[in-house]
Amino acid sequence: MELLIVITTFGAAAIRMAIPLALAGLGESISEKSGLLNIGVEAIMLCGAFFSFITLFFTGSFFLGILAGILGGVSMSMIHALLSIRYKANQTIVGLALNFFALGLTSFLFLMGFGQTTTLPSTPVMSNLPIPLLSKLPLLGGILFSQNLFVYLLLIFMVLTHIWFYKTDFGISLHAVGEHPIAADTAGIRVHSVRYFAALCNGALGGLGGAYLTIVKLGFFQENLTEGKGYIALVTVILGKRRPFGVLGAALIIGGAEALQIRLQTMGTGIPSQLFSMFPYLMTIMALLLTIGSADAPSALGIPYDRDER
Repeated sequence: MELLIVITTFGAAAIRMAIPLALAGLGESISEKSGLLNIGVEAIMLCGAFFSFITLFFTGSFFLGILAGILGGVSMSMIHALLSIRYKANQTIVGLALNFFALGLTSFLFLMGFGQTTTLPSTPVMSNLPIPLLSKLPLLGGILFSQNLFVYLLLIFMVLTHIWFYKTDFGISLHAVGEHPIAADTAGIRVHSVRYFAALCNGALGGLGGAYLTIVKLGFFQENLTEGKGYIALVTVILGKRRPFGVLGAALIIGGAEALQIRLQTMGTGIPSQLFSMFPYLMTIMALLLTIGSADAPSALGIPYDRDER
């Protein structure tokens, strides 16, 4: 019985840690499927976290907070899309620049809103929503069906994206644009429109991932809150090979590593806490090393498309 409780607690914690990575990774997978490489996921998540927090703080509405987080993420993603698609800027450089810009912007706005303070302003956090009957199931009920709203949204998004990718005509168009935009354009597919839409999805999902950090996990905002989670989300895209459930699996592995390091810290082993904090990042690096050469990237990933250049 005690082992069952430990497994349930650890499994639920791993899912909670994986949520922001899976949401942001799913969004980036959609973007990369269209051929648009956005390594500015950190900027998307950071703006999503900040604007969701600031909106919840002043309005007290979780709905408005979630909406603001989505809009914050979309704003960063669409700036990247505009510069990359219309002006054909280097997509990698634009993504990096947005990461630095978002870090400075959110830090500045937070300072303007609250000034120098030793006590971080806080908000209520969203409570769990156990699903009737299902939450009473042994093991699975405690791990999966006694979670917060974002967990259920993620599962819905995963299923819908899988269907979209592999069962719809628009999914075929998305793959065609990412693999061979010239052929897609010749077939009547609007390459730029598909990529803008993919960028919109990326911003919305990444913004949700950032909003989760502030209004569900932490209840506060501070400078550089994401602490590299946007980059780790990029790793889930590579490990998951841009497939929805592959991304989810990769996020759960990394989330499990993060949950494990927290568990180890609370056991009082006497080992420096910094060593435990490194654990999820070390797991990420090891996973990347094991998948070198196996990434199946779209052929036109990161390459601007100009229909006048054939």
